Amino acid sequence: MTGVLRLVMVGFDLVAVILIIIAASAWRNRRRLSSSVGFLAAALCLTAGMLLGAITVGIHGYRAFTQEALAATIKTEPLGPHHFRATVTLPDSSLHMFDLAGDAVYVDAHVLKWRPMGTLLGLETVYELDRIAGRYQTLGDEQTQQRTIYSLAANKPFDAFDLARRYWVLRPFVDAEYGSATFISATAPGGGTYEVRVSTTGLLVRPSRTR
Repeated sequence: MTGVLRLVMVGFDLVAVILIIIAASAWRNRRRLSSSVGFLAAALCLTAGMLLGAITVGIHGYRAFTQEALAATIKTEPLGPHHFRATVTLPDSSLHMFDLAGDAVYVDAHVLKWRPMGTLLGLETVYELDRIAGRYQTLGDEQTQQRTIYSLAANKPFDAFDLARRYWVLRPFVDAEYGSATFISATAPGGGTYEVRVSTTGLLVRPSRTR
């Protein structure tokens, strides 16, 4: 997904190195104006390269999708009143277990869509599951009972979702960035198995057809 982006980033860095060499030569020949323009252009290329590098790192943990993709499989196991265990299987086959308080399992995600300009750089619409939590059926319980919430996101020094929201220079590349959430009851006797899917309209959850 980011192969073209890496090539463009390397290209900017190479151009910056060439411009620095040319600017340094101009400085030695006392062509101050040409040297200053060269150093400025090199700085702009380095900045662009660093920004593309930050996007490449920030997209780690995100997954591309077109129409609909399986984001996770969740198996719930009741442990008591307002208490259940959720076993989450992610697309990379990794397993995560959470003890949650509530009557339903809640999952949310970040979705990032790029404009055609970003697509030309190899960027695709991507998503990343962000959090899993327990959700109570009644508002009163939600306000007074124990709350449990855990992260599902991958650890990384930069997050593409935050970068897209924070820096105006990315505006020409970003079409939309938004959060989406879904939940389903976890109180069925014996538990249940559910598929969390991400589509072009956001997250959705349905009972799994395979047990």
